[in-house]
Amino acid sequence: MTATTADHHDDHHDHHPSGIGRWLFSTNHKDIGTMYLWFSFCMFIIGGLMALIVRAELFMPGLQLVTPHFFNQMTTNHALIMIFGAAMPVFVGLANWQIPMMIGAPDMALPRLNNWSFWLLPPAFTLLIGSLFSPGGAPAGGWTMYPPLSIQTGMGMDMAILAMHMMGISSIMGSINIIATILNMRAPGMHLMKMPMFVWTWLITAFLLVTSIPVLAGAITMLLTDRHFGTQFFDAAGGGDPVMFQHIFWFFGHPEVYILILPAFGVISQVIPTFSRKPLFGYSSMVFAVAAIAFLSFIVWAHHMYTVGMPLAGELFFMYSTMLISIPTGVKIFNWVATMWRGSMTFETPMLYAIGTVFLFSIGGFSGLMLAITPSDFQYHDTYFVVAHFHYVIFGGTITGAFCAVYYWLPKWTGHMYDEKLGKIHFWLTVIGMNITFFPQHFLGLAGMPRRIPDYSLQFTEFNMMSTGGALLLGLSQILFLYIVMKAIKGGEKATDQVWDGAEGLEWTLPSPPPAHTFTTPPLVK
Repeated sequence: MTATTADHHDDHHDHHPSGIGRWLFSTNHKDIGTMYLWFSFCMFIIGGLMALIVRAELFMPGLQLVTPHFFNQMTTNHALIMIFGAAMPVFVGLANWQIPMMIGAPDMALPRLNNWSFWLLPPAFTLLIGSLFSPGGAPAGGWTMYPPLSIQTGMGMDMAILAMHMMGISSIMGSINIIATILNMRAPGMHLMKMPMFVWTWLITAFLLVTSIPVLAGAITMLLTDRHFGTQFFDAAGGGDPVMFQHIFWFFGHPEVYILILPAFGVISQVIPTFSRKPLFGYSSMVFAVAAIAFLSFIVWAHHMYTVGMPLAGELFFMYSTMLISIPTGVKIFNWVATMWRGSMTFETPMLYAIGTVFLFSIGGFSGLMLAITPSDFQYHDTYFVVAHFHYVIFGGTITGAFCAVYYWLPKWTGHMYDEKLGKIHFWLTVIGMNITFFPQHFLGLAGMPRRIPDYSLQFTEFNMMSTGGALLLGLSQILFLYIVMKAIKGGEKATDQVWDGAEGLEWTLPSPPPAHTFTTPPLVK
C-alpha cells in the first residue's frame, strides 16, 4: 500500500458516522452512556405510568378501572421495568460517561462489547412490554415470578423470561467491561486507593453483577423447562419444591438491591465533598464499607423468606447476618455527615439531592432493620409495610441518587448550566411527592393491608387516597425534569472548566502532578 493510500485509509477510519449511524454503531463511551441514560428515562416514564394505573385503582376501595388480572400484570411489569429498565441502566450510563474520565482512560476497555451490551436492551424491553399484547397477557405473578403462579400463565411469561435473559447478558457484559477498564486502564499513578469513590462502588457492583445474574438465569431457565419440557424442579406434585425457587431467586435478588444502591452511594460520595468544600471523611473506611456490604449481601437472602417454614437456626442466622449489614451502611452515613460537618456548604440542586438521598435512604434502612427481626417480620411480611420500605430504599436511594448525578454532571456533559431555580423546584416536588406516596404505606402495612391486591377494606381508604395523590404529584414532577435537561442541552449559561466553584478539583484525587495527557477529553458537544 502506498503512503497516500495508507493516509487515505486512516482518514476513512477516523470518519465519524453521523445521523442514526453515529448511535447504532457507536463505540464512544460518551455516546453509549448517553443512550443508556435516555433509554433509562424512557423506561422510568413507562414504569411510572404503570405504577399510576396501580395507584389509580387503589384510590378507592372496590374495583374501578381494571380487572384484578390486569392489575397484577401492571404491578409485575412496573417492577421488572423499573428495576431492570430504569434503575440499572441509568447507573451503567453514568459509569460509561464518568469512569474513563475519572481514571484517565481514553475509553472503555471493550468498546464494541459496550455497544452490544446497550443494544441488547431495546429488544429485551420490546419483548417484555410486548408481552402485554400476547394471548393471556403479560406475566402477572409478581416481579419475583414465584411458581406456581409463573408456571400457569400464558405466552407472556415466556417472553418475559427471554427478555430477562437478554437483560442479564447485557448486564454481565457491561460489568466485565467496567472491571476490565478499571483494573487495566488507570492513568499512571492512579492506585486503587486513589480512585474516586464512584469508580470504587462501580468496581464492586460489577463483581456483584457477574456473580448474581447467572443465578437468576439458572432460576428462570429451570422455570422455562418446568413450563415446557416436563421437568419438575418447582412442581410439588412431581417431587419438586416451589421454595427452592425462592432460595435461588433471592440469592440473586438480595445482591440485586445492593447492585441498585451502591453506585448511588458512589455518586453521593462525590457530591457531598464537592459542596462541603472538603475531602471525603474516612475514604478508606468508605471503600471497605462498600466491600463489606457487597460480601454480606450474599449471605442474607432468606430474610425475604421467614414465613416459608425455615428451621429456627436458619431464621436466627439470617436475622443476625441481616442486622450486621446495618454496620457498614451506618459507617457510610456517618462518614457523609462527618464530611458535611463544619464544611463550607452550599445547597445547589445536586447537594439537595445528595442530602435528600441520605435522609430517605436512612428511613428505608430503619424499616429494613424492622423487617430483619424474624418475629416482627411475620407481621410485616407481604403487607404494604414492605412496599414502603422497598420504595424508600430504591426510590429514596437509587432514583434520587441518579437525579443527583445528572444535575451534578450535566454541565460537564452538555457544556451548559441547567436552570438552578427549576432544579430546586424539581427536587422539592419529587421529595414531597415521594413522601406523600410512600410514607402512609407504612401505616397501611402495620394495620394489615396486604400488597398486590386491587381491592381493600374500607378502613384503609384515607391512606390510600393520600398515597395516590402523592404518586400523581411524583409522576407529574418528572415532566419538569425532562424540560430542565432539554433546556440545558439546547443552551443556557456556559459551564466553566471548574463547574462547581472551587470544589470540582476535589473530585480528582490524583497524586500531583498528574500526567499531562490524563484529562484532555474531547469537547463534550460537537
